[in-house]
Amino acid sequence: MGDRWHIEVDRSVCIGSGMCVNSAPEGFALDGARQSHPVASETDASEVLLEAAENCPVEAISITLLMTGEPVFPPEE
Repeated sequence: MGDRWHIEVDRSVCIGSGMCVNSAPEGFALDGARQSHPVASETDASEVLLEAAENCPVEAISITLLMTGEPVFPPEE
């Protein structure tokens, strides 16, 4: 069984660039205010979702392991 992730978008940081939606339309959507949100806050681990988080220009997306809360992205320093 693969890892499960919890995905959050910090709406106070999100600038609505839409890069996450372009990279992973199955994982992110923009609302009427052009703010990103995850389509599902809990999901199977996915390279596409990780890439979307890594490419966010303001690092508004965080991913943690669902069971432990351990950060996947951004990684702990």
